[in-house]
Amino acid sequence: MMKVPLLLPSQMSLSSAKLTRTLAIFVSVLAVLISASNSYANTKVPLKDFCRQIAGQWQGSAASPNAEPKQVDTQVICSSDAKQLIFSVSSSSRFNTSETWWFKQKFQAIELDYSNGIDTEVRQIFTLYQRPERYTFVGKGEVNQRPALIQLMFIKQGTAQDSWLWQQSAHYLDDDSDSYKVIRTIELLPKLKPKP
Repeated sequence: MMKVPLLLPSQMSLSSAKLTRTLAIFVSVLAVLISASNSYANTKVPLKDFCRQIAGQWQGSAASPNAEPKQVDTQVICSSDAKQLIFSVSSSSRFNTSETWWFKQKFQAIELDYSNGIDTEVRQIFTLYQRPERYTFVGKGEVNQRPALIQLMFIKQGTAQDSWLWQQSAHYLDDDSDSYKVIRTIELLPKLKPKP
């Protein structure tokens, strides 16, 4: 029987070390994807299941880690066929202009066009999942110019379940961590109508 010599880490060439690191990143990404797919199994839903529930006029604070919360108004419009959902977040949340998040049902996937009036518009593909008291868009793209798995989670809030918390999170694929980091949260509280 032929013996194959075992290389110690110090004996590995640079390309072997890169290959090992790439393989480790691939395995960790695969583990995250398998974990996500197992935890969301049988809960994939079309946009129409969420669209009419979230439509309306909202207000609340928007907060990012290490930044002061700012008050924003959010208008959410659901199309008549419930296959398009548009969020307009007022200025002062992150930019001097408003943000537009336009979700569109495209066959089995949901396409998002994002614009803030400053940066280049972004188009990404998401899948929508439902769990008790929450809806989560999950997709792959870039956050802060880094490859990432992205979660846009909408969690029902309030005693009457009439409010939402919108949590935007990312799991950076170039990071050894297997957890999502919160990028920003936005409160969606019913907007009070002015008294006549």
